[in-house]
Amino acid sequence: MTVVHPISRAWISTGGTGAQNYDEFADDAEITDIIAANPHSALAIEMPHLAPETLGTPFLDALPQAVARLALERAEGSYAPAEQVVVLYRITAPGEPAAVGLWSMVDTDQISARADEPGLVIRNEEVFLAKVRERVALAEALGTLLSPVLLLQTAKGDELHAALAAAVETAGDPFVTDTDQAGRTHALWVVGPGPLQDELTALAGGGELVVADGNHRSLAAQTGGLPRFLAVVTTPASVAIQPYNRLVSELAVPLPDLLARLRAAGATVTEVPRPAAIPAKGTIEMYAEGRTFTLGLPVDSRLDTVENLDHALVERVLLRDGLGLDPGDKRISYVGGDYSAEWLRAEVDAGRSELAVLIAPVSVDDFVTVNLERHKLPRKSTWFTPKARGGLVLAQLG
Repeated sequence: MTVVHPISRAWISTGGTGAQNYDEFADDAEITDIIAANPHSALAIEMPHLAPETLGTPFLDALPQAVARLALERAEGSYAPAEQVVVLYRITAPGEPAAVGLWSMVDTDQISARADEPGLVIRNEEVFLAKVRERVALAEALGTLLSPVLLLQTAKGDELHAALAAAVETAGDPFVTDTDQAGRTHALWVVGPGPLQDELTALAGGGELVVADGNHRSLAAQTGGLPRFLAVVTTPASVAIQPYNRLVSELAVPLPDLLARLRAAGATVTEVPRPAAIPAKGTIEMYAEGRTFTLGLPVDSRLDTVENLDHALVERVLLRDGLGLDPGDKRISYVGGDYSAEWLRAEVDAGRSELAVLIAPVSVDDFVTVNLERHKLPRKSTWFTPKARGGLVLAQLG
């Protein structure tokens, strides 16, 4: 019995509704600008408090506008209804291998967040509970899920990849295509009940599934008591991991004091006469006041391997011990790989932030190993690309 199922009541985009997921942005103002330029974007429903007409309204107070907007989009034909379907998904771009996946529903009771908790869906990354509460409230208000959890099939990834690629090859013209901000083309094919659907759901649910993107959405499904959640099941061959950096809007201590604290904690701190860039694994780069520093942060041999990964060292040694900041402090922005080192430096040079922290990406193999060994990654340590678009396939609840 597979843990991956068809979507009982789906709504498939007919065009123009696709959007970056709500948590892919370094600045909320970007969301407002996207909605203003494209009112049909699903971001207007996912983040109603940032839509131009309700900007500044608290999230919970803006939910009625989200409900009304979704109803209008359905009524005007922005989404086509379908029942008992899965959806083939292919993402392509020049110079990149094609990524493939399967939109479907996955059993929520299979989520395992601890080694002693049974389940085939492994979630081992820390989350921010305030974001989870917002996702729960949105799902309850809409009765619909708009953004998927991205899951990696680790046991039958090669078989699933081959089956999805073959299905797409013979599927004919896509139902709809959508182009994202990076120029990638997202194509969808709807698959109804039958042998192909059965084959794909069996392969997609044929082994442990690791949450690659959507940790908050998966926990929201649990917290909200949903029996199943919307997912795109993909394969390790379809994804890469880009850097996930940090910006600090305000230093809690002067820069010389921060450098002194880091050295006192056992870090090697070296100023280098060049712009800060994404470093090699094992080294951190830091940019402040127009100056670049390379950091070798001290590992703690008493802790397990994952606690000495670069992102964990930044959280523990630089942010907590050096700056006295909790990871959830509002002064810290988590900036994914869509934003370059040049962009990060520009934010500091313009005075919108006082510190940029640049960190090497985690490898896909390391990510899978850490999860299968049931360790817990630090918050916001993996920026997977290409990302599944929100607003392309919706799952109606109930």
